[in-house]
Amino acid sequence: MIIDAHHHLWTADYPWLRDPSLDRIRRDYTVGDLRAVIRGTGVDRTVLIEAGRCDAAETTAFLRVAQQTPEIAGVVGWAALTDPDLAATIERHRGSPGGHLLAGIRDQVQAEADDHLDRPDVRAGLSTIADAGLVNELVVRTAQLPSVARAAAALPESTFVLDHLGKPAIAAAGLAAWRELITPVAALPNVVAKLSGLVTEADWASWTPGDLRPYVETAVELFGTSRLMFGSDWPVLEVAATYTQVKDALADLLGGLPADVFGGTAIDTYHLELT
Repeated sequence: MIIDAHHHLWTADYPWLRDPSLDRIRRDYTVGDLRAVIRGTGVDRTVLIEAGRCDAAETTAFLRVAQQTPEIAGVVGWAALTDPDLAATIERHRGSPGGHLLAGIRDQVQAEADDHLDRPDVRAGLSTIADAGLVNELVVRTAQLPSVARAAAALPESTFVLDHLGKPAIAAAGLAAWRELITPVAALPNVVAKLSGLVTEADWASWTPGDLRPYVETAVELFGTSRLMFGSDWPVLEVAATYTQVKDALADLLGGLPADVFGGTAIDTYHLELT
C-alpha cells in the first residue's frame, strides 16, 4: 500500500493564493481532483493536511470530507498553538463527524519569528497536542530549525513531523546551511520528516531530480528511511511539476519504493487504521 502523507484541498478564495506567482493553482481543488490525479500512480491512501486558511471550520469540514472519502486515511487539522482552550478545541473536533480520523495538528509556524517554538504558551500548546495522542506537525523555515530541535528535545513524549524537510533553499544552493541546521533535528528520535515540497523549493521552471538528490540523500543519511515519509504536496506542486513527476523523481532518487517511506512510516506515525 502506497500512502501520500501530505496533500491539500482548497478553494480559490484562500488569501495566500492571491500571490500572482500562484495563478496556475488559484482554483478549487476537490476530492474529485484528488482521485483524478492519483489514478494510475499506485497511491492507495492519503493524509489531508490543513491548507493555511487558519480557521477551525476548515478542520471540521476536512474531517467530514475524510469520513466520506475512503482514499483519505487521516487529517492533520489546523489549530492555534497559543489557543488557551486548545484541549477543548481538539475534543470538539474529535466529537464531530469524521473526528476519529484526526491524526495531528498544524499551526502556520513558518509565518512566525524564528524562536516562536520557544515561547512558553507555544510549548504548552505542543504539550496539549501530545497529551491528546496527536502528532505535532510543523511547517517551518530553515531558520526555525534550531527551535524545532529545542522543542523536540524538551518534549520527548511528543511525535513531531517536519514538513518539506524544513524547506531547504534548493534553488539558492542552500545545502550546506540546511544540513548544519537539520542535523540536530534528525538526531532526535521523536522527529519524523517528510520528503515533500522539494520541487517548489527548487527552480520551478528548470528543476531536475538531480537538484533534489543531495537533499534526499542527506535526509536518508540523517533520519533513515524509517523516519521519512513520501508526501506529494499536491496541489502546490503544480506550480513546478505534475503529481507523477514528483512521485517518480522520489522513487528514482530512492532506488525504488521503500515500504517505510511510501507507507509504513505514515501508518505508524499517524496511527492510521486502514481497511
